[in-house]
Amino acid sequence: MASDTTIKILLVDDRPDNLMSMEIVLENQGYQFYKATSGKDALKILLKEEDFSLILLDVRMPIMDGYETAELIYQREKLRLVPIIFITGQDYEEAAMFKGYQAGAVDYIRKPFNPQILRSKVAVFAELHRKNQLLSRQEEKLRVINEDLMRLNADLENRVKERTSQLELLNSELKDLNLSKDKFLSVISHDLRNPATALIATSEKLNRDVGKLAPGDIKNLSSIIHRTAHKIVQQLNELVDWAKKQRDKTSFSPEKIHLLEGMNDSLELLKVNAAQKEIELINDVAEEIYVYADSLMLRSIVQNLVTNAIKYTPQHGVITISASQVDRMVEICVADTGIGMNADTMQKIFDEVNSSSKGTNNEYGTGLGLILVKDFVTQHEGIIGVDSKEGTGTCFKFTIPAFVLEEVNS
Repeated sequence: MASDTTIKILLVDDRPDNLMSMEIVLENQGYQFYKATSGKDALKILLKEEDFSLILLDVRMPIMDGYETAELIYQREKLRLVPIIFITGQDYEEAAMFKGYQAGAVDYIRKPFNPQILRSKVAVFAELHRKNQLLSRQEEKLRVINEDLMRLNADLENRVKERTSQLELLNSELKDLNLSKDKFLSVISHDLRNPATALIATSEKLNRDVGKLAPGDIKNLSSIIHRTAHKIVQQLNELVDWAKKQRDKTSFSPEKIHLLEGMNDSLELLKVNAAQKEIELINDVAEEIYVYADSLMLRSIVQNLVTNAIKYTPQHGVITISASQVDRMVEICVADTGIGMNADTMQKIFDEVNSSSKGTNNEYGTGLGLILVKDFVTQHEGIIGVDSKEGTGTCFKFTIPAFVLEEVNS
């Protein structure tokens, strides 16, 4: 997005060679870099400089580690909205990841980092910063317009009407931008965490058992890592394009989709997650069904629902995706053999952030993904609902348009 906004990035690492590596990877992108070799130096810079777009923060540093530094940074009101990506050479252990997110991190990048992934992730937050700056400018415009309206008198009726029209337009733009930002962050959180988790799990198995594996098994695991990494980059590029379309109000782009292939594509990056709990993923969609849908939104809907199903399904469970066409709509069902939910939870699950539901392994759901799913289904003029029974399982059902050639042409 064309903008005169300066993207300021703070790089924090106790090793100067690591700082230089990050700067070299990110150079020629129009970013302005500030570098610190300790948490203390980073805090000094943040006392003098403001309006940082992003902080890349090393976890392991002497005296004050990355977690402690992040906590001190977020104690300042002006810095609480600055996103932090932790740079770590450690394995992504669940406890360490929870500690990082609790400290305020939005993401992790593991050393040695992939330059393309680093550039893509930084580009996402640079775009987000520009959107926030645009929101601030729009809010300032609203303030000025409101002051003008207060000074107008009854004799300027026509002028008041014109200003009121401008206010409505600006308010609409502000709402769209806020919604775009929230959707973008939610899609990143859900769509990229799954393949990243699969990539981590596969690489950990390869590193741990490399001496025990046969050459064919090593090749299979490396192929999974290679394919998943490419999928992550592909999804990042799609998300950046989607964010730009949000700005231009062209983000909803329905097309003809072969549903069986679309479901296979959506499930591909979740197979490793399911395999960790020995859960069987079954795609029971009929070959002849086609839908007319936005491919990115459909993938996000399915991956959100299947990810939740994996989370709340015990070992050796089964998750099945099926579909049936009813008139001009296709009803898709994501059914699991999980722990289920009670009637009270089913009633509220799409209407509010629900942090009270508990799954297996002490996992808790936030409900944010389901709110996004409902929004995407609604944009397709579909409906979504849930059937569940505690101890038996859950079935999420949603509808999207079937592909009807004469309607598309009209």
